[in-house]
Amino acid sequence: MNVVLEDGQQHWSAMVLQQAVDEAQTWLQGNATQVLASVLDNSAAFVALDEALLAAKRVHVPLPPFFTAAQMQHALAATGADTLVLEPAWAQAWPGLTWQAINVAGRDLVTTRLPNAPRVLPPGAAKITFTSGTTGTPKGVCLSHAAMDNVAQGLVTALSPLGIARHLNALPFSVLLENIAGLMAPRQQGTTLITLGMQALGLQGSSQFDAPTFHRAVSESRANSLILLPQMLRAWCGYLQHTGQRAPDCLRFVAVGGAAVGAALLQAAHALGIPAYEGYGLSEGASVQTLNLPGASKPGSVGRPLGHAQVRCAADGELEVSGSLFSGYLGDSMPPPSWWPTGDLGSIDDDGFVFVQGRKKHVLITSFGRNVSPEWVETSLCGQPDILQAIVFGDGEPSLSAVLWPMAPDASDAALQAAVDRSNTLLPDYARLKRWTRARAAFRQDTGLATANGRAQRPAIWALHADLLSTLTPTPIP
Repeated sequence: MNVVLEDGQQHWSAMVLQQAVDEAQTWLQGNATQVLASVLDNSAAFVALDEALLAAKRVHVPLPPFFTAAQMQHALAATGADTLVLEPAWAQAWPGLTWQAINVAGRDLVTTRLPNAPRVLPPGAAKITFTSGTTGTPKGVCLSHAAMDNVAQGLVTALSPLGIARHLNALPFSVLLENIAGLMAPRQQGTTLITLGMQALGLQGSSQFDAPTFHRAVSESRANSLILLPQMLRAWCGYLQHTGQRAPDCLRFVAVGGAAVGAALLQAAHALGIPAYEGYGLSEGASVQTLNLPGASKPGSVGRPLGHAQVRCAADGELEVSGSLFSGYLGDSMPPPSWWPTGDLGSIDDDGFVFVQGRKKHVLITSFGRNVSPEWVETSLCGQPDILQAIVFGDGEPSLSAVLWPMAPDASDAALQAAVDRSNTLLPDYARLKRWTRARAAFRQDTGLATANGRAQRPAIWALHADLLSTLTPTPIP
């Protein structure tokens, strides 16, 4: 039997999964669904619904389960979704709605029709993904089937020499990176998907991750590839180092993206048997634009552009991308330009490798007039084994300061200072840290210090720690 998906309960052949897709498509058409919003765990049911919506030329709005109720309500209103599908256990969070049972690909779900709402979508919109941004208000990015397919094809071409036969879905399908690179591309390549619920992988919400559970799942899955966020890779490396273990030798390729990774973390991963390679992309480009590959990688870079993408550097240092761009934002009638400004500062070397130095809007200007990207320094700090999270400040100040969250709760101040000292040796004098304080809470959504997708809320972190930072005496730099 040609197994195309394993979900921990059943091995799905191509024929049986296609039957589930066809049944879902029949339901969509009979229900007169035009825009379907889903809040689902990873499963064969998500795959069937996603592919049925594409085939029926309907619009899919996959919402991350870690979105707040307010963010979900905003997304439903903005898209004009007429149908909502949920896991039954999550229906209680939606009081006042009448639910009907539905079975998709052998999984019991619930669905409801939503009141008619006006919708204005760009032509050809097939999927709407939401980025929470720094304000917490989701922004709808509309993607065409053609744009997503081009990215998937670019990934298939780039990864085909690796002979990947089994891919473990380590991120939620509602995250665009996994939806395109971990679902569409492997399906086109004929790769078997190992699709488990997030709890079985040790992932809870947007930022709680249990490395021992994850390591066990990777080992048992016999996966050849997976996609990780930097924090997941950092925690997994820490667990392997602490327990004296190595990654399973079945792995051939681990893509890492979503935030800056850092050469030190990648080196540590390779030493532990994790074939980790950094990539880069944005929702407006349908996820992946560049990727390091075995035999074609450069430390510190995010790789070369894949076949579907072009990248250039503007006069002010901002990276711009073209190829497979989104159709437009929800509520904005202006089509995107042929070259999209990413908001990231960077450079491209003579070999075509792209380097990202940080967000354009986050650049700090010290009182000595030096421009510093805080992400550059933060990546260096988080490359140290004792530091899990770091946020750097210093705009208008003579030197930089930071709020640090340790890898281990019982890490001593001396260990953190040693980590800062090691990081400083890798940076020029104007980018070195002179003051730091231990964070009062982890940078997570439930603490109010991160957005739903795990992006640090800099103003909130500053407000919570300004009293500590203002009383610190600068530490001499070795």
